Amino acid sequence: MNKRKVGKAYEEKAEAYLKKQGVEILERNFQVRQGEIDLIGYHKGILVFVEVKYRKDKRKGLPEEAVTIGKQRRISKAAEFYLMLHPKAGNLSCRYDVVAICGEEITWYENAFMHQWKK
Repeated sequence: MNKRKVGKAYEEKAEAYLKKQGVEILERNFQVRQGEIDLIGYHKGILVFVEVKYRKDKRKGLPEEAVTIGKQRRISKAAEFYLMLHPKAGNLSCRYDVVAICGEEITWYENAFMHQWKK
């Protein structure tokens, strides 16, 4: 299986997990030139931008460790474009979550990082 198919499979797994937790998924794989957001959802009155990371095991580090400051900046920039394209969403509070999948274990980090402004 290629990386794209593996990524899609684990994004679907993360989506199913989040739905069980009460997150309404609004969009998948939102892409703009500046970056991509794996999942965009609505949870308890908050617009949620979700990054999904997968690792087969911990030998190469935890999946959540792969959400570097650079990745956070790209996600933040993509979120700015999403809000620009969806003006009504701009009235909502927003947060950035990470769903880390290591093997079969899923960990959901709510409010995993703050919006990162470009320096």
